[in-house]
Amino acid sequence: MALVLVVDDKASNRELLRTALEHAGHEVIEAGDGESALEVMRQSRPKLVLLDIQMPGLDGYAVLEGVLADEELKRIPVVAVTAYAMAGDSARGKAAGFSEYITKPVPLKQLLAIVSNQLKAV
Repeated sequence: MALVLVVDDKASNRELLRTALEHAGHEVIEAGDGESALEVMRQSRPKLVLLDIQMPGLDGYAVLEGVLADEELKRIPVVAVTAYAMAGDSARGKAAGFSEYITKPVPLKQLLAIVSNQLKAV
């Protein structure tokens, strides 16, 4: 199907997403922090990125800024997968440039539907 990058500082969250995505037929690569995420994107050119926001070092918003500033990366859809679920968080994420905004715990059916929709748009 497609190469998907999962970025989260918690290995258990990456594993959950990896399992669901691989079960759906996708190839998954991972990064545990924002700096690594940008490097992996430059090297691997995934078709989609699932990105945690709250991470040490470069947070998800800083990673998104780096993606949007890079001519070769800015066309890759980036979906926020985050624990930030307060009123206004989703709107802030969409305004920043995230393609979609999903809150944790992630309903897997919703996640797979969003992944499918985002990949169709690419």
